Amino acid sequence: MPPTVDSRPRDTRGYPVPAITPWQGDEPQFALTDYGRSADCARGRLCSVCNTLMPRGPVWRVVGATESAAIGAALAAGRPYRNLAPTLEGPGHRACMLYASMVCPYLARPNARRGLSAERPDELTEHVVRGAVRGEMGAVVGFGDYEYAVTDSQVLFRFLDVVEFLPHDTADAQLDELKAELDRLAGN
Repeated sequence: MPPTVDSRPRDTRGYPVPAITPWQGDEPQFALTDYGRSADCARGRLCSVCNTLMPRGPVWRVVGATESAAIGAALAAGRPYRNLAPTLEGPGHRACMLYASMVCPYLARPNARRGLSAERPDELTEHVVRGAVRGEMGAVVGFGDYEYAVTDSQVLFRFLDVVEFLPHDTADAQLDELKAELDRLAGN
């Protein structure tokens, strides 16, 4: 576990709560995203998982099967990949996203199903339906940078220039990458 994630607030089971996760009373709502927290992370260039500053340069995010396939196809064909459609998922540090890909049940396995539907579905969230399957081959992807817009109701992100593509069927395939990244951060 990245040290910055280890220092996050915990739920009653002891799980660290990501920075953008809303709380209802004393219970985090893991499957949802808090608008204000997400906007603060975007504006302050803070990791959406650990809430600490991301230095200038590459940022990472975890993508599902559809985007993973599109990125993989573009890279295999020697073409650049641009996600022209905005997403609600914010960026984070490499270690934080590798960790998130492994511990979030929905991100970790191809047969995982969403536990909740989007609160107010729209064109960006209509696929966020309780019971929806993640699908084959997710990935942790590094991007050269990101752009964002804070609207009245959403925080939208676009990611530019793929710099790293780490596909996985099951996220335990990312364990060696996570260990190496944590060693690198610790100066080992």
